[in-house]
Amino acid sequence: MGPTRHGTAAPARSTTALAICGAGGVLSVVVRNRLLRWGATRAEVDMVLPGDGLLRRAHLCSTRAITVDAPPAAVWPWVAQLGQGRGGFYSYDGLENLLGCDIHSAEQILPDLPPPVVGGEFRLHPDVALSVAVVEAGRALVVTGGVPMGTVPAPYASTWAFILLDGRGVTTRLVTRERYLYLRPLAGVLLEPVALASFVMTERMLRGIRDRAESRHAG
Repeated sequence: MGPTRHGTAAPARSTTALAICGAGGVLSVVVRNRLLRWGATRAEVDMVLPGDGLLRRAHLCSTRAITVDAPPAAVWPWVAQLGQGRGGFYSYDGLENLLGCDIHSAEQILPDLPPPVVGGEFRLHPDVALSVAVVEAGRALVVTGGVPMGTVPAPYASTWAFILLDGRGVTTRLVTRERYLYLRPLAGVLLEPVALASFVMTERMLRGIRDRAESRHAG
């Protein structure tokens, strides 16, 4: 007696379900990689940038970039005033302020702000600050640290770099890189979802810096 219709249907359904799950997994990996590398060229992703040596390795890394139609000297002042209590982050202030960040992104260069210095604070929130680790005026700003979970230190170490590269003609490639080293189990469970939120905010920040720099440079 040959297999019944019921007997052949179950394996077929299982095969279809596995195929769908496999395709979904591949799609998730592709989307994740695109979000982590938004706007960046392969050369920029592979490039060793200032601040990379601060962590011995990284479990999670993103490199994102945008072209600014202005020279690095016109872009740097906007990068140099990044931070809560300074020029803001040129992103979605309303979303950040839902978390009590008190961010107000500047529409102009704030001449009275002190320049970033190594060892200085780089605030994300009135009560949360990273530390400035690298300053190359006109070229690079790198901060390091983590966001604590209440009274518990952050379960990871990280660097966040803002790099200005010469583009074609009189343009700038503004590159930002985030690197995370997991220090405790489950750090990845915490940070992988953060990668999506980071993309949303970083993409808007890059566009915000670009638009401000181009407008001021043209004016």
